Amino acid sequence: MQYFEFGDLQAVPREVLVAQMADARVAEHLPLLDGVFDVEGFLKAKAQRWAQDGLGHWAIWQGDVFRGWGGFEKEGDVWDFGLVLVPAAFGQGLAITRQALEFARGDARIETVQFLLAPTRRSVKALARMGAKEEGEVRYGGQTFRRFLLDVTS
Repeated sequence: MQYFEFGDLQAVPREVLVAQMADARVAEHLPLLDGVFDVEGFLKAKAQRWAQDGLGHWAIWQGDVFRGWGGFEKEGDVWDFGLVLVPAAFGQGLAITRQALEFARGDARIETVQFLLAPTRRSVKALARMGAKEEGEVRYGGQTFRRFLLDVTS
């Protein structure tokens, strides 16, 4: 099993995040990414979520190699799991998600995890294997996403 470290997103060099978000292969699956990526605004918003909810998005590392960012943010009564990988880490999303879900199962605040997938993400077999159930489509930020829910209490 691969092991990933979840660390402080604020510690990632700004130019690394800008390069990640400017990559067309990453942007393809991020319909809310519109125009030039505002790294300072992004990091400020992520820090606010940590302050507000006590949890948020992490930097994801494999050794000393940055693999992307993601984690849990409170959306209403569920915790939304988001994951944005650098292209070199494509294919590691399932392993990272499984490790993050182990964290969620050990956190008493998290009962249900929501996954919102952009329409460009066609394969959902991995989510189904984990037990996530499709709940239809939702509009968020003016975009349509496929919504999946996973009970992590059982």
